[in-house]
Amino acid sequence: MTAVDTNVIVRLLTRDDEAQFQKAKKIFSSRDVFIPNTVLMETEWVLRFAYRFEPTEIRMSFTRLLGLPNVHVNNPDLVYQAIQWHESGLDFADALHLATSQQHSSFLTFDNKFIRKAKGLSNCRVKHP
Repeated sequence: MTAVDTNVIVRLLTRDDEAQFQKAKKIFSSRDVFIPNTVLMETEWVLRFAYRFEPTEIRMSFTRLLGLPNVHVNNPDLVYQAIQWHESGLDFADALHLATSQQHSSFLTFDNKFIRKAKGLSNCRVKHP
């Protein structure tokens, strides 16, 4: 299995450099690929800030990418939960932090915006320390 960096995924999703897009496409069409959670977080950030993707576009891009049978992530159910929460208004990094911490009694933060946005989500106990 081959792990990939953010720039490989960004080339694949944006096709902003044709030569690199073709190389990325070949990787994803010919190998088993692992995407670390940290790479997903960075990819979301790059797509949002550098390419001005909206949360819906990010969700659609990630869902298609992670739906490929040869693409693997740590705990896909939690990653999909984070993607859904992101589209509902949570920052993607916060959503991923929260999704991967659900087995714990609470998630403590000083971020009032995070607390407010997480209140309506199921199984989320985000609060001040």
